[in-house]
Amino acid sequence: MRLALAQYPITQHTSIEAWRLHVRDWIQKAVLEKANVFVFPEYGSMELVSFFGSEIQKSLTLQIVELQKYLKIFTEHYQCLAKEFNIAILAPSIPVQDPRFLKPVNRAYFFFPDGRIEHQDKTHMTRFENESWNVGAGDKTQKTFDVFGCRFGVSICFDVEFPFSAMELAKNGVQVLLAPSCTETLKGMNRVHIGARARALENQYYVAVSQTVGTASWSEAVDINTGTAALYSTCDVGFPDDGTLVSGKINEPGWIYFEPDLSLIEKVRTEGQVFNFKNMTGAQ
Repeated sequence: MRLALAQYPITQHTSIEAWRLHVRDWIQKAVLEKANVFVFPEYGSMELVSFFGSEIQKSLTLQIVELQKYLKIFTEHYQCLAKEFNIAILAPSIPVQDPRFLKPVNRAYFFFPDGRIEHQDKTHMTRFENESWNVGAGDKTQKTFDVFGCRFGVSICFDVEFPFSAMELAKNGVQVLLAPSCTETLKGMNRVHIGARARALENQYYVAVSQTVGTASWSEAVDINTGTAALYSTCDVGFPDDGTLVSGKINEPGWIYFEPDLSLIEKVRTEGQVFNFKNMTGAQ
């Protein structure tokens, strides 16, 4: 298994076809690097808004309504790419109007090489989402995703700053926690990375962060982005002293790659200098 973690710019497109080609180009570049699990950031889907009219672009409410018209196109494109290249993709999260919830939810779709589609909703909302954008919490079930011999979980941005769902996922056998994120400031970026490092320490599993980068001046929702991708572990037997396995340069678009050794997770949980996982989860 080889992870590709995106430092993803929210790009301005002239049409849906331009967007399709853009996404394919990104995927193909990482396929050439032998990646087979792809992680895109939170709200990277907002680049679709770039070819809407200016009235819609300037309205936080209208852009979510308009996005629903492209939801099927969005999911089908990532589904086809996952099947074509025999890869797994955590696509950029997208606001979804699900009739089960009063507000739109922030949803990350997980695409499997066999064509299956699953998803994880964000459960802890930022003040901007809650107070300005009217985006609310979705399904609070913490799901697991099995592919290429690994069990994944997903904690979207602010979610990774809370230990409870991450601990539940650890109990359910997750080996790699994916944390797609979209943050405006260095402070916000660092809150996510500090949360990711804490979850890796507590649960003694890998935590992978993917973030949006750069500016999108035409976007009312995600105009300024500060981010970097990284993969973290605990600081113990078999892992780096600071728990940082790989990290990109802030606001530099592109992929970073890593091949996590899943056997090290069981080793550190049974032979490590400390037993964080056992103490956090009550495991025997």
